[in-house]
Order: sequence, then structure tokens, then C-alpha cells
Amino acid sequence: WYARQLMGRPYVAHTLEVRDDEQLIVNLRQLDCTTLVENVTALTLCARKGQKTFADYTTMLRQLRYRGGRLDGYPSRLHYFSDWIGDNTSMGFVRERQSTEAPFTAVQTLSVNYMSTHPQAYKALRQHPEYVEPIARQERTLSGQRFRYIPKSQVKNTEALRRMVHDGDIIAITTSKAGLDIAHLGFAVWRKDGLHLLNASQLHKRVVEEPMTLGQYLAKHPSHTGIRVITIL
Repeated sequence: WYARQLMGRPYVAHTLEVRDDEQLIVNLRQLDCTTLVENVTALTLCARKGQKTFADYTTMLRQLRYRGGRLDGYPSRLHYFSDWIGDNTSMGFVRERQSTEAPFTAVQTLSVNYMSTHPQAYKALRQHPEYVEPIARQERTLSGQRFRYIPKSQVKNTEALRRMVHDGDIIAITTSKAGLDIAHLGFAVWRKDGLHLLNASQLHKRVVEEPMTLGQYLAKHPSHTGIRVITIL
């Protein structure tokens, strides 16, 4: 429901990179795939807890975005989504669905180093080279962790997939791109023809429910390998 309230908002990348010092940025006018997921998750958790003030919302957003809920500079932000899942699982906000049953027939072994090996791609790392080593330490901690996921060949309109993926689950698209864990994020939306993705789309330049099924979407991206599934508690 909250994600659908944001449909049509423009896709804009790097909306968190607006200041030299790390601060909690709140921007619901422009969204990328990560900030859509964070903001919708924050709104959902506040609603479920009966928290209705702006301060409640910003507190929840900070808890989701930063390690242990503590904002302590750029390296304290949860940059890799696998790290985001783990930290917010420990905070009791989300849980990743893991199963040895079909369709969870594949295993992702993390090997992340993209940020530390491409610091020129990140404004904060260009301006503060001293942040690269803390980020690299986080990457080393993540690397080697293993997670079961649904390969894209199994993302079909089946009873097995409908049992494992529910409306409103966070969908994290796994990738074969070197140094990364997750390529894109969105929310699960079931229709009669199958599973669709509600996401902040770079292609459509706005928040949309993809007209094609998620299986068709994944097939169009050779580096997309499948999906991990996260439930908001």
C-alpha cells in the first residue's frame, strides 16, 4: 500500500549524496530502488507499531539505513544490501526467507569489493579516501557468507513460488557482476499472470509496477541471476 502511494515519483540516483557530511536524508519526491525500499519499510513498520509522528518515521529510517541504527559517518551506512538484510534482521525489522526446498535451489556465496575497488564511482570516497579501508573491512566481513536464492529459471507462475514469495515482500535481485551482491530492489506484487516487481525504475524513470512479469524482466538482464526474498516483520 505504501509503495503504491509513491508510484509515479521520479527515479533519481544518488539522492543521499547531497552533503559532504553524512546526515539522514529524507526525500520522498525522488527515489531510487534502495531509498524506495527503505522509505516504504520505515512507513510500514511505523504503521504496524502505531507510530504516527514525523520523528517516529525519521527514527525508523535511521535505524534501517545505518549499522545498529547509529549514524556515525558515511561508513556507518549499510551500503551493501546483504549487510542491510543482516543488520535489520538483528534489529528485528526483517527476516530473509531461506529454505532448502524448491524453488530455493541456488546458493549465493558473497564476494563483494566493488566500492573499495571503484572509489572513484562514489562521491564520498573520492572526497574522503580514508573511508575506503573501513568499507573494505565491511566487504571482507560479508565475503564468504552464503544465502539460498531462487534462480531466475524458477521465477515462474507456480504454486511453489506463490507459497514462498508473498505480496509486499522485498525482492533483492542477485547478480553475477563482479564485486556486487545485489543489482536491484523492489516489492513483490502478484497478478493473475504471475509475479511482478514494484520498483523505482531507471528505465521508466519513475516508480512503477513493471508491466512484464518478474521472470520476463530477469530474462532481459543477462547479469541477473535470481532473487532473494525478505519479509518485513
